[in-house]
Amino acid sequence: MNREMILVLDFGGQYNQLIARRVRECNVYCEVHPYSLSIEKIRAMNPKGIIFTGGPDSVYAEEAPNCASELFELGIPVFGICYGSQLMAYMLGGSVATAPVSEYGRAEVDTSGSSALVDGVGRKTICWMSHTDYIEQAPEGFSVTASTTVCPVAAMECRERDLYAVQFHPEVMHTQEGMKMLFNFVRKICKCSGDWKMESFAEKTIRELREKIGCGKVLCALSGGVDSSVAAVLLSKVIGKQLTCVFVDHGLLRKKEANEVEEIFGPGGSYDLNFIRVNAGERFLARLKGVEEPEAKRKIIGEEFIRVFEEEAKKIGAVDFLVQGTIYPDVIESGLGKSAVIKSHHNVGGLPDYVDFKEIIEPLRLLFKDEVRKAGLELGIPEHLVFRQPFPGPGLGVRIIGEVTEEKVRMVQEADQIYGEEIVKAGLHKELAQYFAALTNMRSVGCMGDGRTYDYAVVLRAVTTTDFMTAEYAHLPWELLDTVSSRIVNEVKGVNRVLYDCSGKPPATIEFE
Repeated sequence: MNREMILVLDFGGQYNQLIARRVRECNVYCEVHPYSLSIEKIRAMNPKGIIFTGGPDSVYAEEAPNCASELFELGIPVFGICYGSQLMAYMLGGSVATAPVSEYGRAEVDTSGSSALVDGVGRKTICWMSHTDYIEQAPEGFSVTASTTVCPVAAMECRERDLYAVQFHPEVMHTQEGMKMLFNFVRKICKCSGDWKMESFAEKTIRELREKIGCGKVLCALSGGVDSSVAAVLLSKVIGKQLTCVFVDHGLLRKKEANEVEEIFGPGGSYDLNFIRVNAGERFLARLKGVEEPEAKRKIIGEEFIRVFEEEAKKIGAVDFLVQGTIYPDVIESGLGKSAVIKSHHNVGGLPDYVDFKEIIEPLRLLFKDEVRKAGLELGIPEHLVFRQPFPGPGLGVRIIGEVTEEKVRMVQEADQIYGEEIVKAGLHKELAQYFAALTNMRSVGCMGDGRTYDYAVVLRAVTTTDFMTAEYAHLPWELLDTVSSRIVNEVKGVNRVLYDCSGKPPATIEFE
């Protein structure tokens, strides 16, 4: 059966994966590809619709990203967002100019006029703007379907050619009726049936993996986190004992976590896996000695992971494939197409140039975190494993600002354990998407026991989110923060100050490095 698909062409916007996520919420499969994807490949993919993302460029810039004009003649509905809307206007004869007043943040949009895209949307609705240029005049044949006090063409469309565009971002939650607009495009304009479900993903993936792997031997990078655990269980269902799971304890895990992972996946655990634990803490700390720059740390950890796996593979003999629990946010933040690299994930942008495996398999590469959890439940993984706290592959290496040392690891492990204990006691652990303690590189003067101290500051982080592409900081009770702060300062040697992070994503990321 051919799967209905919406194609998102990436022009460098940081929300491109969020667009894909929203399309999937309409039960329609969606993939993101670079804007440079050829017309031939687009035809071969046979998408039901195409969405242009936003981006940081001006259409008049010397090397501004664009697309082939034939794309507008394929008879496939096209939806331009932000930069994508300006590109559509520019290429089809409209006028794009620097706006007299830039718009960033919430704006009231007037949707007067009939429109297939904003059908059912209130006449005045709040949308999220982020632009310096704007469409000054729509191309011939287009009707203007929305505007603001400073943006004459906040939305436009040419129904005869199935071309639609909005200056704002319907994919972000701050656009109050954005999902309604995306639903209108995907389900009504593109006429997608909305029959894509997680069950179909699991069935299709298992079938494809069996065909690809055949009788080959597979090594799985198992960290014990949600993503790698789902990948491991998925592969175990596909190939059984052909799979060997290697758990690398790089010494940068949460307190007691390494033993917990072995209890779950090792001999006598819940799964019948070939399980190998490699204790490599000293090795990783030696490689990280003196390194402070975040990207350098990520790349060192990524390379060292691969080298450990290669060594274990040689011990096993003739391993063909390496499996990783890479998910879509990892891919986008490591840089996709025109998008800026936010941070190299150790299993994506952190990989060395040469990897001694026939192929790296990433069965979850096209899924978001909540979709990975749904897949995990579909595979029969217990809820308490599926909904574990997310933890980055580089571990505490990216929760320690500056150089990573054994002493710093101890401090952040102990602070994090105290924080987690108090979150659970307060009954908030199910309400928060992620929470953890990090260690800053700041030391400050304090007074403890009538003596002067010059110790480190711990920062606490807690966020709410569904897709981890955007997030808001959690409004934790002051009483809880007071208890956590008091315990950390009193119980963790080397810490004399506790801070709480009140920033969202964007502008910050969830992790610190």
